[in-house]
Amino acid sequence: MTTPVSTPVAGAADRIVTTALGTTAVLAVTDPEVLPTAELIMRSELAAIDAACSRFRADSEISRLHETPGVAVEIGPLLAEALAVALEAAERTGGLVDPTVGAAVCGLGYDRDFAELILDEPAPPAPVVPVPGWWRVRLDVETRTVVLPRGVHLDLGATAKALAADRIAGSVAFATGAGVLVSLGGDAAVAGPAPEGDWPIAVGDDHERALSAPDAVVTIGGGGLASSGTTRRTWRRAGRTLHHIVDPRTGDAARPYWRTVTVAAANCVDANTASTAAIVLGPDAPGWLADRDLPARLVAADGAVTAVAGFPTPTER
Repeated sequence: MTTPVSTPVAGAADRIVTTALGTTAVLAVTDPEVLPTAELIMRSELAAIDAACSRFRADSEISRLHETPGVAVEIGPLLAEALAVALEAAERTGGLVDPTVGAAVCGLGYDRDFAELILDEPAPPAPVVPVPGWWRVRLDVETRTVVLPRGVHLDLGATAKALAADRIAGSVAFATGAGVLVSLGGDAAVAGPAPEGDWPIAVGDDHERALSAPDAVVTIGGGGLASSGTTRRTWRRAGRTLHHIVDPRTGDAARPYWRTVTVAAANCVDANTASTAAIVLGPDAPGWLADRDLPARLVAADGAVTAVAGFPTPTER
């Protein structure tokens, strides 16, 4: 199984590598003396986002929210921020990235932590239907109250991990004054003063060879870079290979037209939103990204590479 990645490569920064949110977490800083402080901030932020947004924990705040449909519920500041970010992403993409895909994802078989998932079952997935729609969720950001209609189940996976990367990078830079890069799986965010030559990031379909033989290397001095793909977190139901990115218009797994999409944007949330939307859009993705001036690298199912809005080609660094 290949994993699309945006991975910091060797440079002047000091770093730690760990696991969190079911993926690899990398924290790199320009000043090694602040690394212990940076690590504490990262671990605190990751624990908080997991407690607020995980759909795999019965005690998470979002799981408890699902137990009170149709009722105005006051939620904590972090879940309110994460939900607001998800709803904004849905509005900006015209519903291509929609947080009400929770029931659809579970119906396809991704109903528990991926490490616990049975990867090949003879039983077919549940019948697919379009998702309820993000506009049905009523969030008041000032009072931090939300009304979740009956039958609507949230999955903030498309934006919450990217939000965590942005929050960690910003918090570490503010607290230490150092430059920082945070990579959570395929979602990378940078903040503070970048090292000389900016942050080099390896981009590739295969996590195992991304550093030794990357498909591309790009450098960023600010903002975010995110990768989404249809070849990671896959499983089979009744002989059909499924993946975790749902097309809200159908409620089914998005057609695997693109194997991987990597996007650079002003922050990691925007990059992740665009890369996920591109997977859903299929052949219309290059034009959609170009219209928004979002540099992107799209790898088709047959391996053909399309570069958009100035993203380096395979022969460029």
